Amino acid sequence: MGVDLLNVEALRDLKHDGPIVMVNLMRFRDRSLDGEGSGWDAYLRYSALTVPMVKARGGTLLWTGDAKAVALGPQAGNQWDYLALVYYPSVAAFIDMMTSSDYENRCDPHRRNGCAEHLIIASSEVYSKFKTS
Repeated sequence: MGVDLLNVEALRDLKHDGPIVMVNLMRFRDRSLDGEGSGWDAYLRYSALTVPMVKARGGTLLWTGDAKAVALGPQAGNQWDYLALVYYPSVAAFIDMMTSSDYENRCDPHRRNGCAEHLIIASSEVYSKFKTS
């Protein structure tokens, strides 16, 4: 799991020029792989480095929350600990951040240490009450 799994071709094939929201689903390790606290602790280190990178590209963190239960659908394989909705002004801004050496060398190691699994779904707006500007 890591930046090497980034599906750049699929993102570019979206042919979507407008804003995009990345839906992040995370499952944390009990212990961080670097031995420095829990998976959650490693994720907090990751967030502290990543949020300024998102903002530098015109994005923002819209919402985060704890995953409580699968309300509809199978339980198996759908156990998540945490969710985050992250706005980017374009797919290109997201790709730029994720493929930067700064992200790969400074941020991604903390994400890998903390997350047993991390899934990101690219979504475009159909309807929203969120105001990003």
